[in-house]
Amino acid sequence: MEADPTAISTVLVCGAGLMGHGIAQVCAVAGRRVFLYEPDRARAEAGLARVADNLERAVAKGRMAAEERAAALARITVADSLGAAAAQSELVVEAVWEDEGVKRALFSELDGRAAEHTIFASNTSSIPITRLATACRPARRARFAGMHFFSPVPVMPLVELIRGVETSDETAETIRALSGTLGKQVIVSRDRPGFIVNRMLMPFLAEAMRSYEEGVGSAEDIDAGARVGLGHPMGPLELADFVGLDVCLHVMGVLHEGFGAQHFVPPPILRQLVDAGHLGQKTGRGFYTYPRE
Repeated sequence: MEADPTAISTVLVCGAGLMGHGIAQVCAVAGRRVFLYEPDRARAEAGLARVADNLERAVAKGRMAAEERAAALARITVADSLGAAAAQSELVVEAVWEDEGVKRALFSELDGRAAEHTIFASNTSSIPITRLATACRPARRARFAGMHFFSPVPVMPLVELIRGVETSDETAETIRALSGTLGKQVIVSRDRPGFIVNRMLMPFLAEAMRSYEEGVGSAEDIDAGARVGLGHPMGPLELADFVGLDVCLHVMGVLHEGFGAQHFVPPPILRQLVDAGHLGQKTGRGFYTYPRE
């Protein structure tokens, strides 16, 4: 039996940063009521402002009518407490910092506030879903899954659905159906380190970093090799800067811990840049200096 995507009418997005505001945007545009949560209300308001700017650009480019923009924004409510928002939502999507302790604490609190039927989904790019689910009561774990979006969320048409050991078929099908209404293609991954995409991507980025470190080519030539020679829309070093070098280091560490293979070892140049606070675009410097000419 196919899941009914309209079963999810209200979504609570926890985290209003790079990923969270994008998730809130696509849900609101697709007709869902959205709570955008941050414990600091100013951060939640900033996330909503980014959504408003994104939609304004869509109107300016003729991709959306002004009335549609206004309707989508009206569906988003900022929240700095979880109580009412969690109680009214059929789906919670967690998009906070990639730290297991932070995520577990959030899910534990949500478990005590959300309705029994509410589905919990994590946007984690690497932390095991089965392990995160143990932050909740056993009765919740069948309704717990990974829902990994890709950045920028409004543009990237993929959702990686990760099934934990206890994730039910009904939960997986509900997330798949909802993702379709958001304009996303779904791929399903078992709960393994890095899931599908990052398991493929991170060794590629690491090898590009090692090539740069060894002087095989300049950053520009390595990236041009991927763009022109492989047909990639973005080179590996500029992609690493876009993702965030601290995020890359974390995910590579998870992969190396999980598999032990040499090709998952983070390159020394990556550790050095992160130690220096050069995390890519968000700090103005990584393999490149930003803004770039």
